[in-house]
Formats: sequence, structure tokens, C-alpha cells
Amino acid sequence: MQRRQFLATAPLLGLGGCAPAPRAVEGGFTGIALERGHALRDRLARAAPPVPALVRRARVVIAGGGIAGLAAARALRLAGQDDFVLLELEDQPGGNSRAGQVNGLPCPLGAHYLPLPGDDAHEVQDLLEELGLRQRVAGRWRYDERHLCHSPQERLHFGGQWQEGLLPVDGVPARTLAQYRRFAARVAALSRSAPFHMPTPRGWRRNQPLAPVHQALDALIFDKWLDQEGLDDVHLRWYLDYCCRDDFGAGLARVSAWAGIHYFASRHGFHAPGDDATPEREGVLTWPEGNGWLAQRLAAPLQAAGQLRTGASVLRIVESRHGVEVDVYLHASDSVERWQAARCVVALPVYVAARVVQPAPALLTQAAQRLRWAPWLVANLHIDAPLQDRPGAAPAWDNVLYADPNPGGLGYVDAGHQRLAPRATATDPTVLTYYQALGDWPDGRQALSTQPWTFWRDAILAALARAHPDITARATRMDITRYGHAMSIPVPGTQAFLSQIGLQRFPSKRWQLSNGERVQPLPTPGTARLAFAHADWSGYSVFEEAFTRGHAAGLVSA
Repeated sequence: MQRRQFLATAPLLGLGGCAPAPRAVEGGFTGIALERGHALRDRLARAAPPVPALVRRARVVIAGGGIAGLAAARALRLAGQDDFVLLELEDQPGGNSRAGQVNGLPCPLGAHYLPLPGDDAHEVQDLLEELGLRQRVAGRWRYDERHLCHSPQERLHFGGQWQEGLLPVDGVPARTLAQYRRFAARVAALSRSAPFHMPTPRGWRRNQPLAPVHQALDALIFDKWLDQEGLDDVHLRWYLDYCCRDDFGAGLARVSAWAGIHYFASRHGFHAPGDDATPEREGVLTWPEGNGWLAQRLAAPLQAAGQLRTGASVLRIVESRHGVEVDVYLHASDSVERWQAARCVVALPVYVAARVVQPAPALLTQAAQRLRWAPWLVANLHIDAPLQDRPGAAPAWDNVLYADPNPGGLGYVDAGHQRLAPRATATDPTVLTYYQALGDWPDGRQALSTQPWTFWRDAILAALARAHPDITARATRMDITRYGHAMSIPVPGTQAFLSQIGLQRFPSKRWQLSNGERVQPLPTPGTARLAFAHADWSGYSVFEEAFTRGHAAGLVSA
């Protein structure tokens, strides 16, 4: 109750007296070494293969230290295989789930939460149990409440004030509510006709990779499907567009209808306001540093064992009769070394893997040609005290602006929302993490690489000023992380294509969970000595897909 009272009253404390004057907000680009990747791309394009100065050996090499690579490493350890090395381009592993700090306060550099995993995500459930985040009590799973998102969880700035939840409801007409109910009914009906799975390949079957219902949805753009269904309400369309940009990096005019329905049907469904069956809001796990909390714990045993090499860019992966050769550029020493291994887990984005695997197998070349990627921007904004607020719902963890004037803007999460420090007061500084998906920008990737950081800073501050008029007075610093190819966009045809590739897999045995249950790993695309593992192979980027694919690739490579 004390926390709720603080959250409700904190914004009011800033309203009294004279508002502080605007200040210059310092900052810059951080988090991702774009120059490293671009320099290596150019070097590979024009230079002869480098001559390694040193040759090393391991049973397995993992190329890529995102969630899929970290999951593969964990699977190898669980299978009793410790003779492996993980190679990562950046200075810390985690990929889109890395963490950072602004003025000493932890914050996410990418993914900031994990929904409570469903029954299909056995491997993720097992990880959470291993980390002590959940345990079985009286036959039911109980999650550690310290890691569940604290209330209030979400709010929307709509009609000049804040409302609880992200679906526009305050003051909307009866026609809007009716369309909410119609969409909810369609999601439920489609789920009954052909279940949607998370992770996706759990629903694939040999010779019948996609159900006819899924094939039809996968062939359509989401907004065309909505047209066919007569779902044209502006508020419903705004919400669905927001959801698509949030998970897929692009809006409903670009993603497939399969992806738009899957967003709801694979997890918690869609529940219209006033529906008697509407459940309590689904919980999510989150931390001040976002999913960096999970990435750090996956990486810790590798760091302790000397199995993690950062600042290491994979230049070439070659499969031979007797094994695999992996050439790596070490940025700190400006040198190249070669790793010889029996097998390699290629936990790289597909477009990178297609450049470094030589020669690239047909399945990899085809995937690189078919997939599309969304650029992203993550801005961490340090504020020295709580912001002035508009009327309505109290400050929440996730705060979204309806019709954000910043194209692709997804609102912000408060990195301080999960803090339990008893000394927290209404004057404590915090970090707001603002997200912007650029998958609908015709030149988003070029803008990220050419526009100065102040271009993004000024647009973000202007957008937030609609809800927080004193944002420029309270902000002290903004650090911006750029992702040129943040995630694969599930455009029409993606699932049909990937499901066919996914059935080309290693033979694998059932794997035993910590609770004794035995489950079949996901289909793993690959060749005799290469196992491909990345969320790209599912067509969109979420933790469950990346982790489960990495786990499966680790098992077949052990």
C-alpha cells in the first residue's frame, strides 16, 4: 500500500512551485558497436581471407552470444559437454537482451520483460526454475513476486489523460467496444480451429508444417485481413498496430495476419472490456536492467570457466569432412585466430550467418533472401526527479502514448519501477527507457547510421512533453542504442517458408527437464556439422523463440 501511495502522489509533488528551467540534455550513442560490424563487412567484401596467427581447438564452437548462443552453452553444460567456447562481437553478451547504466542506474538496452511462459515453452520454464524464479507449491507453480512486474503495470496517455491498461477504453463509443468484442471472438475461434504455439515450431508436423488456417493467415497482410473482417475501428487498429510494432518491429500494414493473431493466441488471448471471462492481467517478469538480468546469469558460468570470448568477430565458418574451422578477429589485439572444432552452433542472425558460412548451404541462402529485418532504437533517459503528470492513472512500469507523434514510438518503461529499496523517496532519480521501432520507415537503417544522436533526442523529448511538460527540465542525460537489424519481421509467407526449412533437422533424443518430464527439442535447421540457432529461424524475435532454439542446437551439438 505504501508503494501504491508513493506512485500515486509522486507526480503531484512536482506540480507545486515554479517549474525548473529547461537544461541541455547530454548524451550520445552507446551500447552497440555499429562501426565494428560495418568495418568487418567491408573487409570481408574486399580482402583475401585472413591468415590466422594462432590455432585453437574445442569440441564445439558457438558463434554468437545472444540469447540463443547463451542457451546453447547452457544446454551443452547440462549435457555434460564442457569443451566449448562462445564467441561474441560485442564487449558483453546478451544480444537484444543486454543491460546498461546511466549515471549509475541500471537499465535495459533492449528487451525489458519476459511473459510468464506457457506450457509449450518447457525449456524456458526449466530455466526459470533453475534460477529460483518459480517453484511448485501444492501442485501449482508459484513465481517469486520480487521479480514479477509490480502494480500498476501499464497505462495509456489517451485523450489528454492517463488510463489504466493499453487498450483505449475511456470515452470510446459503443461501436469501438463492439469491435473489440468481435476481434476477441475471432481470436478465440481461430485458436480453437488450429492452436498457436510459443515457441512456434512446437506446432509444426512432418509433411504438414502449417495448418490450413495458419497458411491462409500467413498469406495475408494483417490490415487486409482486418478489412475482410470489417474491423475498421480507429482505436482497435491503433492498438493492434502498436502490438505488432512492439513484438515484430513493424505495424499491421506490413506483418502477416498470422503474426497479428499469433501475438494474442499464443499467449493470453484478446479480452474485450466488460467480458465476464476477462482474466486478471497476465504477469510478466522484469527487472531494472530488463532481460539483461537473465543474460547476465546465463553468461556468468561461462565467464567463470573461461568459455566466453567477447570482442571477437566471426569472419569465416567452413565445414569440412573432419570438422569445422572458425576464423575470428580479436578487436583488442587486432589479430586473427582459428578455432577447429567437431561442430559449430551458428547462433548468428541469418543475414550475418549467410556472409560468414562458406559456402552457405541452400537453406541459409534462401532464408537470408526471404527474411526482412526491422531497425530499432532504445533511448535511456535519466531524470533527476519524478515528472509532472497529466490527470488519470498513476505512474506505471509501462507508459504508452496514444498516437505518439514520434513515428514508431512505443512509449517508455520506468527502470526504477522494480526497485524495492526502503529509502526510495519522491525525489529519487530514475531512468526512463523509450523504445522506437523503425520497421515501417523506408530509410530507417540509413537514418540510424547517419543522423546525429541529437536528432533522436529532440524528437523523443518532444513526444514525451505531451504527457510530461517538464521533461526537458528534469532530464539530465540520454544514451541511445541503435540496432540496424534488431529483429526479423514476420511478413506474409514467412511462416510457410520457415516451417519447411525447420523440418530439415538433426535427429535428436528427448530431453529430460529438471522436474523429470521428457520433451522433444525443437526442429533444428543445419547441416552435418553446423546447427543454426537464432530467433530469425522463427521469423520474429522474442525470448522464448531464441532460447528454445539455442537450447535445441546445443543438445544436438553436444
